[in-house]
Amino acid sequence: MHRIRQRSAVGGFRWLPVLGIVLAMLALATGCRRESAEQALRQEVAAFQAAIESRDAGGMAAFLAADFVGNDGLDRDGARRLAALYFMRNARIGITSGPLDIQLQDDHATVRTTVVLTGGSGGLLPETGRAHAVTSGWRRERGQWRMTSLSWNAP
Repeated sequence: MHRIRQRSAVGGFRWLPVLGIVLAMLALATGCRRESAEQALRQEVAAFQAAIESRDAGGMAAFLAADFVGNDGLDRDGARRLAALYFMRNARIGITSGPLDIQLQDDHATVRTTVVLTGGSGGLLPETGRAHAVTSGWRRERGQWRMTSLSWNAP
């Protein structure tokens, strides 16, 4: 019986390095699961769009950096006010975005796309709709992507 215990201890000891390697591989795999900067930015763009579609001017402004600049010198507060005005005029807001062209450089990014904005009183069909070529600048601040600039024009 003493020999069986000894073999068990020795056998268990042989598996210890293998178990260590498996645990190290799991730790590395967990580290690799961290989302890439591009994935995180795509999620922020989608959340920004969701805030607009839900007609939440304050929620939309939360994605804007303090030094945000839009067309014609529009600042962060001006963008929030402009969104609130658009939301008051339209009971329903829709955004259809084309594919995102993302250019990353360290903690900065440029996102280009074409967007169709629709608005209406809540009926089945939108009463207004406009297509825009949109370019936005983004910066990662404390782990979060914030929009620093936005320019749009009719394509």
